[in-house]
Amino acid sequence: MLEKAQMFKDLEWALIEALSGYVQIYRAHPGAVLFREGDKGDFMCIVLEGKLEVHKEDNRRIDKTVSTVFPGRSLGEMTIVDGEPRSATAVAVVQSTLAVLTQENFMLIMRDKPALSAKLLFKIAQLLSQRLRLTSGILVDYLEN
Repeated sequence: MLEKAQMFKDLEWALIEALSGYVQIYRAHPGAVLFREGDKGDFMCIVLEGKLEVHKEDNRRIDKTVSTVFPGRSLGEMTIVDGEPRSATAVAVVQSTLAVLTQENFMLIMRDKPALSAKLLFKIAQLLSQRLRLTSGILVDYLEN
C-alpha cells in the first residue's frame, strides 16, 4: 500500500519494505478528528484509503476547509521535521485507512536506516517546497483581487 503513495512513488522496493516496519495502520471512522490546529504534533499520515479534509480557522475563528486529502497523499509532515504545534485540523470524511509514522519512529529510522531517513527527509522537503510554491501563487492571486 505504501508504494502507491505519491511521496514514495520512486523509492526502491527495499526501502519501502524497510519503511513498512516503522509505520502503523490506523482506521478512522467518518468524522474522526486525527489532529486539531494548535495540538502538539508527533506524527504524519499517508492516506491509503478514504478521504480527509484539512480545516483552518480564519481570523474570525470561522472554520474553513483548505484542502482535501485523497489516497496516496500525505499530511502532517511539518511536525516530523519541526515538532511545532499543528497548523490545521484533519478530519476523516469517510471511512479511511492511514499509514502513520510517528516522530519517535522517524528518529529510529534516522538511527537504524540513515539512507532511508535521508530519502524521507528529501521527499518531505520536496513536498513542502511544492506546497509553498502553490500557496505563494494563491496568495499572489488573492492580493491582486
